[in-house]
Amino acid sequence: MIGIVGGGVVGLCAGLDLLEAGHSVALIDDDVRGHAASWGNAGHIAVEQVEPLASMDMVRTLPSRLFMRGGPLAFPPGAMAQWVPFGLSLLAAARPSRFRAGCEAMRPLMAEALPAWAGRVERIGVPELLHTQGHFILWHGDEAARTGQAAWDAAETGTAQVHPATSDEIARLSALCREPIAGAVRFSGTAQISDLGDLRAVLRCAFVEGGGTLMEAKAEVALIDGRARIAGLDADRVLVCAGVRSRAIMEGLGHVVPMIAERGYHIRAQVRESDWPADLPPLVFEDRAMIVTRYRDTLQAASFVELGHPDTPADPRKWERLERHVAQLGLPVSGPFTRWMGCRPTLPDYLPAIGRSTKANNLFYAFGHQHLGLTLAPITARLVAAMIGGTPPVIPLAPFDIARFA
Repeated sequence: MIGIVGGGVVGLCAGLDLLEAGHSVALIDDDVRGHAASWGNAGHIAVEQVEPLASMDMVRTLPSRLFMRGGPLAFPPGAMAQWVPFGLSLLAAARPSRFRAGCEAMRPLMAEALPAWAGRVERIGVPELLHTQGHFILWHGDEAARTGQAAWDAAETGTAQVHPATSDEIARLSALCREPIAGAVRFSGTAQISDLGDLRAVLRCAFVEGGGTLMEAKAEVALIDGRARIAGLDADRVLVCAGVRSRAIMEGLGHVVPMIAERGYHIRAQVRESDWPADLPPLVFEDRAMIVTRYRDTLQAASFVELGHPDTPADPRKWERLERHVAQLGLPVSGPFTRWMGCRPTLPDYLPAIGRSTKANNLFYAFGHQHLGLTLAPITARLVAAMIGGTPPVIPLAPFDIARFA
């Protein structure tokens, strides 16, 4: 039996691939209410984000991105013990040579991400959950529009294509806001999950119907006689994909995991079809660092990169700023808003950790996907299933070995 620790989107997709490969699988997850980052993100299949966020460009523009200056990036003073060492490691990873190597590593992974999603929703009978109409990035300031469009024209976007928005598209986007927008681009080749709650429900149902065992408990993993063991489960192989909680598990087994909780925030409110068309793809208001997504019957606004500890209380100022952005833009939605905060599992080089442990040959892992957990879940699952099954993965996994931080 294979024991999977973590029931987020990566864990569930891996469980389904392993079941389809003929394995017996048990998945242990203590996120009973579905509060993890897998189920609170922007729903965007972001295959355009080939370039790792750990870059010299990001370092140079960091002061303008700070929360205190109206940006999305927050360094809570009480979390210095977390973000100072993480930041030093990020600076090392941002060197041009490592940035280029990161691009090379991410390029094939992102190229396979959307086909893997299309195959996954098809196999569980819900192709309608995947919308492939791309997304928009827009700006209200003239200077922001000029520099933003130029930056995206120069960026590596992999299989995604970026086009200037048409006059009709700009008119349609402007009609959603209080003021006309200054510029916009539309991406093709990206996608969206139509509703994250629905996705969680169908993945869990497909896992159980496929013969998997779903255990709602906190997993305890230890090394016993040189092998990874899960307390209370007779599993001969263990896969750790517990998101931000993977750090404690893996460090307890002897690995170095310099991962941080990169906390994001969202607000949601009910929305009517007449106010926000269901066929409108995600909108990124880049000069406000905010992405707005229409789900089945709600509209969500999300933002912020808050580097800290996963268990500290949320900062209400983040939700308040999101609500101000929505009001200032004049978006056709009003409260009451529900509020959420979740932790993206982020490693300093902004590459995931996917591989086999050197501490125990029956231990495998897949975590640290930062902003791309939803995007990369099905292709990660395919790679993990191949690795556990003893067949060569379709993408080289050496760049994602957690031993790179040892």
